[in-house]
Amino acid sequence: MRRSQWNVHDLSTERAPPDLRVVAVREVLAGERVPDVARRREIDVAVLHRWVAAFLDAGTAAVTNRPSADDHRQRDRFLAAFAHETRTPLTTARGWVDLLREEEVPQSMLAPTSAKLDDALARLAERTRDVELMASAALGLLRPRARSVSFAELTTGHGTPAASRVHAATRLVVDPDLMRRVLRDLRRAAELSPEPDAVVWEAQEIGPWTELRVVRTGLPMDHSTLQTLFEPFDLNDDGSGITIGLYLARALAVAHGGTVGVHQDEESTTFWVRVPKLPPPPRRLSMESCCEVLIVLR
Repeated sequence: MRRSQWNVHDLSTERAPPDLRVVAVREVLAGERVPDVARRREIDVAVLHRWVAAFLDAGTAAVTNRPSADDHRQRDRFLAAFAHETRTPLTTARGWVDLLREEEVPQSMLAPTSAKLDDALARLAERTRDVELMASAALGLLRPRARSVSFAELTTGHGTPAASRVHAATRLVVDPDLMRRVLRDLRRAAELSPEPDAVVWEAQEIGPWTELRVVRTGLPMDHSTLQTLFEPFDLNDDGSGITIGLYLARALAVAHGGTVGVHQDEESTTFWVRVPKLPPPPRRLSMESCCEVLIVLR
């Protein structure tokens, strides 16, 4: 069976109380064998090797004050992605406003017109909030206000929810607003072309982690689309509908001390987010810390 897996992992290098990832890296740097630490911490060996490499590389960059060569490129891609995300609702809102101004909307159409205009403005507000969160992450100012919240609370009020095999009372210690956005983006990714036969939520306790995943069945997604979903600020040249993709979801998951990823085989595609069972300590987070995409083809 051919199996492809993309794991996205991020590691903050700022001085702060350590999370599970930092603890694992420090244990390796203190002299423990990577396989031993990986087995004890429920981490893939290849992922832990990359965390250690990323940790060392980021530390070297901080000590030498070496600026990122990608700063300007990322800024320009971000602006292009944001412009694309806002263009459609802005055009929709402007069109309906013009019709109302010219009094070309009959009385019977005022209520539907108002609803369409309200929907366009709501999408603009949502995109603006996404940008605020991304900017906060990039500046190291994203601080989750974690509390115990049920799965039902996290999946209520976000459009048509996917079917669920998760008990509604299942609880996570997360920032509700931020985690709702993570789950929103994972579900949207799972509904991309080709249209799935079914989409369903699942949950599992994995060592010190709680994992929520949205599983789609049907035709497999294109491998290049899956990889592009995790690229920062894709320019959407291929008409796939991907722009910001899962870049924001990744930043928000990392703010919780967790990670996001996707794995796919011939039968299903699974997007997942993994967060610690206990709340992470308050810390400054930079979205430009250490970002790694692991691609495994079997």
